[in-house]
Amino acid sequence: MGRTLVIGDVHGAYKALEQIFERAAITTNDKIIFLGDYVDGWSQSVAVIDFLIDLKSKYNCVFMLGNHDELLLDWLKTGIGNELWLMHGGKITAEEYSAITDEKLECHIQFLESLEDYHLDDNNKLFLHAGFTNLKGVTKEHFSKMFYWDRTLWETALVTDDSLDKNDITYPKRLKLYNEIFIGHTAVTLINETTPVNKACVWNIDTGAAFKGPLTVIDADTKEFWQSDPVYRLYPDEKGRN
Repeated sequence: MGRTLVIGDVHGAYKALEQIFERAAITTNDKIIFLGDYVDGWSQSVAVIDFLIDLKSKYNCVFMLGNHDELLLDWLKTGIGNELWLMHGGKITAEEYSAITDEKLECHIQFLESLEDYHLDDNNKLFLHAGFTNLKGVTKEHFSKMFYWDRTLWETALVTDDSLDKNDITYPKRLKLYNEIFIGHTAVTLINETTPVNKACVWNIDTGAAFKGPLTVIDADTKEFWQSDPVYRLYPDEKGRN
């Protein structure tokens, strides 16, 4: 039996992606779950998507949709740039994509359109980019954008009292539904951490690769994890999203 490995937000850091594959000794026996945000920040978003498309044909992979991936897809299909996106890592990605062939562009659009909102495994472990808002769970979510934009799930987990019994009437209902929830989206560097953070049943694997943290892959069962170098050191002439 292979491992179930979860990879956090990549943000165009192809060099970091190569490092964690080597350091975690990932093989075709492993199931790899990517939590989204493959693009924006560092200058190799195209190379990252090329890598993932090739990986999909050889490995057992599950790819979540991140908010940055949706913003890129919108721009690729409409040609209309979101100003907030361009300010937060999209500018360098748009410059990259302006130089690729039509054939590769179509291939990348197809990949981005195939990304999943969430993945729920047989052990009641949930994997998604950001969160959900419906108290009955992801299958009842009325606002699908919350799967890759929500931050309230993580904020709720952060402030939940560890000593509170799950049967307590005040215990957050969303945190009772799944055995574990793996997310990215909100970098743990915002709370001065650079390794995966567990609060309540939520594991946040976004260790700030877009900023000054490393890229991380974690074993969903054992919680052993491997990290790249701090990504900004791999791209010393760039700013990323700093």
